[in-house]
Amino acid sequence: MSGHSKWSTIKRKKEKTDNQRAKVFTKIGREIAVAVKSGGPDPTVNSKLKDVIAKAKANNVPNDNIERIIKKAAGEGNADNYEEIIYEGYGPSGIAVIVETLTDNRNRTAAEMRHYFDKYGGNMGTSGCVSFMFTRQGVIAIEQEGVEEEALMDAALEAGAVDFLTDDGIFDVRTEPNDMGKVRDALEAKGYKFLSAEVEYIPSTYTELTNEDDIKNMGKMLEMFDDNDDVQAVWHNWENSDAYDLL
Repeated sequence: MSGHSKWSTIKRKKEKTDNQRAKVFTKIGREIAVAVKSGGPDPTVNSKLKDVIAKAKANNVPNDNIERIIKKAAGEGNADNYEEIIYEGYGPSGIAVIVETLTDNRNRTAAEMRHYFDKYGGNMGTSGCVSFMFTRQGVIAIEQEGVEEEALMDAALEAGAVDFLTDDGIFDVRTEPNDMGKVRDALEAKGYKFLSAEVEYIPSTYTELTNEDDIKNMGKMLEMFDDNDDVQAVWHNWENSDAYDLL
């Protein structure tokens, strides 16, 4: 995010998904299943699974649900077969959008993603058309209340973090993508609690929308992506994304 945090966007996502717990559990369940199939059911040797379990707990997925999904995914009779596909494109006025999906039917998902882009004044592009405008970083968000900034910053940098930002009541610890889990575990061992800890696509620049129709269309497009079970995450470079909530 190159200098400032977009935690407000994440907060609104959490507020929305708190009212759609079943959908959130479904999405994270797919991530767990894919991680188990690719690296096995033991999080001590499968770092991807360990990261997804941490994400599940941050989203209040019950431990029983997590264990059940892991056992099912590890079972010989499990026929679930999801693949990760990333779609790129543009929203209104050239807003760059990256959509991460896990799907068992790539034709269905591709058609739905293209429809969302087209319906709301954007267009789906080819692989790489906007990803060059983003960098991958681990982002660990910690609420500022009750946390001593200098101590956290020292602990984060000692653990291998590459940047430390503060914004909107949040401490924002940045890491290299492959170091996110290591830094998260080191901070957790020191007693820090996380609002979220994930590898994200961080825009190098942001674009502001001023036209009300563009704001409405971009907001509706993001809602359609979020409501689709195949979509795991959506990243964009819309600067004033809170404008949609004010309409």
